[in-house]
Amino acid sequence: MTMEQKGEYPRASENMVYGSTLVYVAGMFLLVAFASPYWVESYAGTFSNFKHMGLWEYCFDQFRFPHHQFDKMFTGCHYVYSFEFHIIREWLLPAWLLSIQTLVTLALMFSFGAQLLAALTVVRYPLKQVLKYEWLLSAIIFSSVAAAALFLFLAVIVFWTQSSRRDWLMYPNFNHLSWSYYFAGASGVLHAIAAFILYKDARKSWDTREEKRHLVMEMYPPQDHHNGFI
Repeated sequence: MTMEQKGEYPRASENMVYGSTLVYVAGMFLLVAFASPYWVESYAGTFSNFKHMGLWEYCFDQFRFPHHQFDKMFTGCHYVYSFEFHIIREWLLPAWLLSIQTLVTLALMFSFGAQLLAALTVVRYPLKQVLKYEWLLSAIIFSSVAAAALFLFLAVIVFWTQSSRRDWLMYPNFNHLSWSYYFAGASGVLHAIAAFILYKDARKSWDTREEKRHLVMEMYPPQDHHNGFI
């Protein structure tokens, strides 16, 4: 009967379980922030033609872009890369917002990649590979979560400093940061806490691996082989 059949194998550490759970919660916050169009919203009492926007969508109500030579009116919510916005896309997507799209997308990829590896590590599947390379899996999971936290931190800071620019959305005093932005900030904080917990697990896995390696070397020291010549 194998060790797997007996169920006698080391379980995932508490740090891995707690850190992974926190990453899943942070990932849900990140997914909502990534998909929802409420990073910036206009105040209800201002009757602004701009309503709200997210990373991938803008919403207007009878909005006319003053620098466009044709009398084109924009109404409703549309995907930022849709044909509807092609004539004002350069204005809607300045370079700093493109960088935020990239950072948040990378954070989402790293976060969900770490969640997948963490799930496999916690459930011990496949068992032999997980037990053999757990130190490496722990390091990859920690690095991915830490990278996601860093990308989100940069995205939140850049958006906060640039969202009130007058060469972007007109009348920035009529607008305010909305709940999607705060979801992204909360996700960054949760990813950072999870990264700290997972770092402790990765460090412990590495130390355990080194202890086992030294123990094996003590039990089976390398032998000096001579070919008979001096």
